[in-house]
Amino acid sequence: MIRLLIADDHTIMREGLKRILEGADDIDVVGEAVDGFEVLAQVRKGGFDLLMLDLSMPGRSGVELIRQIKDEAPRLPILILTMHEEEQYAIRAIRAGARGYLTKESAGTQLLSAIRKVASGRPYISNEVAEQLAMDAMPSDDDYPHKKLSDREFEVFSLLVSGKTITDIADMLRLSAKTVSTHKTRILHKMGMSSLAELVQYAVACRLLKPFKI
Repeated sequence: MIRLLIADDHTIMREGLKRILEGADDIDVVGEAVDGFEVLAQVRKGGFDLLMLDLSMPGRSGVELIRQIKDEAPRLPILILTMHEEEQYAIRAIRAGARGYLTKESAGTQLLSAIRKVASGRPYISNEVAEQLAMDAMPSDDDYPHKKLSDREFEVFSLLVSGKTITDIADMLRLSAKTVSTHKTRILHKMGMSSLAELVQYAVACRLLKPFKI
């Protein structure tokens, strides 16, 4: 039996996932979490075999949360279930310690096989992500500017281009507004841009704009 913890801040999504899993005799949803703090509390408590984690939740989230979970529970397999289709999100999540990456759009048809595969110790990623991981391991002269960003900078970048203000981001990531402003300045410098508008245009062109949640 695979004991599963679902971490997603949307009640409708959690209930939908549980309905998909109802017919699986080998999967038991034993807990839920709605933000990064609850996830960490559940990880410390234990009692489950696999964590299914949304990348975007209130509080600590994204790659930073994955890294902390792996520091505290290195053997715990993590399956990312997210709205982000862009391979760059998947690559950062996998490098941080996630064992699988699945988009919510594909959850209806691939969720059960993804859970079973990750729980068994095998990775679950798309061919596109596997190819990108291989390409990233090779030297390249034409890397995209956003690949120069650290994981935290990429997270701030994603929130900025999705319309969040400095104050919003500070509250979401539990950082000071000054720290977020510093990240913004570094992002602009590293990417060779001078304004938020340029960042948004770049994000749209590279399909990095964070999808809106309904």
